[in-house]
Amino acid sequence: MTPLQFEAAYAPLWAELEKVIDVAETERRFDGARMATLYRRVCEHLALAQARAYPVHLTQRLEALTQSAHRLIYRRHDYGLARLGLLVLVDFPQAVRAHRAYLLVAALLFVVPLLAAGLATYRDPGFILHLMDAAQVQNFDSMYSDGTKALGRNRDASGDWQMFGYYVMHNIGIGFRCFAAGIFGGIGSAGVLLFNGVQIGAVGGYLIASGHAQNFCSFVVTHGAFELTAIVLAGAAGLRLGYALIAPGRHTRIEALRLAARHAIVVVYGVIGLLLIAAAVEAFWSSARWVTPAVKYAAGAACWALVLAYLGWQGRPRAGAAPASEGQRHAG
Repeated sequence: MTPLQFEAAYAPLWAELEKVIDVAETERRFDGARMATLYRRVCEHLALAQARAYPVHLTQRLEALTQSAHRLIYRRHDYGLARLGLLVLVDFPQAVRAHRAYLLVAALLFVVPLLAAGLATYRDPGFILHLMDAAQVQNFDSMYSDGTKALGRNRDASGDWQMFGYYVMHNIGIGFRCFAAGIFGGIGSAGVLLFNGVQIGAVGGYLIASGHAQNFCSFVVTHGAFELTAIVLAGAAGLRLGYALIAPGRHTRIEALRLAARHAIVVVYGVIGLLLIAAAVEAFWSSARWVTPAVKYAAGAACWALVLAYLGWQGRPRAGAAPASEGQRHAG
């Protein structure tokens, strides 16, 4: 069966599930038995499409449908620990993987300028003055000098809690701009990613070239696993919004934007959580002088491995599960 034949055969069923999901999310009521039946069938179709390596637009549509139906079927009517646990353990990592194409673009838009600016300022520390003024550069020198009491902290900061509040506002502000700017056809999100990549890379390259490599690297390595990942994820969610406006497909632009926002918002919830973790680590751990650089490097490596493993594998169905095998036989 070709992809076109496959889509023609099952498109009415997918459209019915889309309609049921729309009614459930707008009116908060739906036929649970019918949705469960449709959900199982679409899961079968998704497994078959992935096994046959059908075009990515087809598998992405089925992934979005199954994820939306899953959230509706298994959601709780309260918003306590059970619902939070479902979001953290299932919904968020699944939503990240469903945005993998946007995630790749966002990562390139952030990492490539970061490396380029870092290399430029490492080779010529004076290059940083093209990006910021001398007072800012001097402030960075003082923040990461050997004589400072706490790494990465302004001299007028009174303590860890004040810095925690500052990091929360600062980090979430960046994440929100990365996401919300996507409403401008994705160009805004791309611009925020590029700007932050250049700024972070330039500061890093300058500090390393200026002899502050150990202080700077040991400061950023741990919380960077959460903060930098969150920035890229927020940018990916923003790009999803922008693409929905540029290429709405069979929907109107407003409908496409609404559908994209419904899926992207799950990523944004996770981004907020990652940024809160990053702020806490940055304020109470990264800046600490009593922790040796070797310990921070080890903790940073563990955090990077944990974040990547969590986003890559958490929430995946168990391999060889009975429903999947039965579904493949039925769909075939």
